[in-house]
Amino acid sequence: MLQVKNVSKVYKGKVPYRALTDINLAVEQGEFVGIMGPSGSGKTTLLNIIATIDEPTAGEVFIEGNNPHRLSKNRLAKFRRQELGFVFQDFNLLHTLTVEENIVLPLTLDRKRVKVMKDKAHQIAKTLGISDILNKRIYEISGGQAQRTAIARAMIHEPKLVLADEPTGNLDSKASKGVMELLTLMNEHHKTTMLLVTHEAQAASFCDRVIFIQDGKLYSEIHKGESRQVFFQKIIDTLSLLGGNDNDLSSVRL
Repeated sequence: MLQVKNVSKVYKGKVPYRALTDINLAVEQGEFVGIMGPSGSGKTTLLNIIATIDEPTAGEVFIEGNNPHRLSKNRLAKFRRQELGFVFQDFNLLHTLTVEENIVLPLTLDRKRVKVMKDKAHQIAKTLGISDILNKRIYEISGGQAQRTAIARAMIHEPKLVLADEPTGNLDSKASKGVMELLTLMNEHHKTTMLLVTHEAQAASFCDRVIFIQDGKLYSEIHKGESRQVFFQKIIDTLSLLGGNDNDLSSVRL
């Protein structure tokens, strides 16, 4: 479904900075894959290149066999809107709109009929447990509810690939667990492929497998297996070997 082939990224300047070096990655349809590493390891740069927010210096990205970086500006905008879903740490919701209006925004841009948008919004809101806040403004709801709203917006147009960048970063442990359970539900229910960048071991333990990056290079990869508890401990152990700042290591236990 997703292939990253020999991707490198160098940021030019007085002192050029190499963020990624020869990254090769393949993600199958319906997989839930985590990307972890110390601060500055290149994990968000990789996600941004896959999301077409940034361009690779070398190498290629293929989503269902097509390289979106080769699309024209207008076709790329349509591709992002229809094929990709985005969930961010700071939610990226519009505070002047209601929860429902935020959720249907991707459909509004595609000029879908009002009834279709309302039906889809109410259906996904029910699944995510936010039906009772559809008419509230963003400043009237909690962080956990805001992230559920962001997930609903990301999923409403049934994207092929959802990219989540630290989606639990601004949430407490309870809300964080709830958000990850919902992402897992959407992954299993819709068979949507998901790519998650996180520094939190608890969040990563919901993935099918986790890829670790260090200094812009692939370091290792581990798979969940049958026990999430064992998977969680393996994630902690690998992060400890990677090093980095204290903030890069989650101390939350399952």
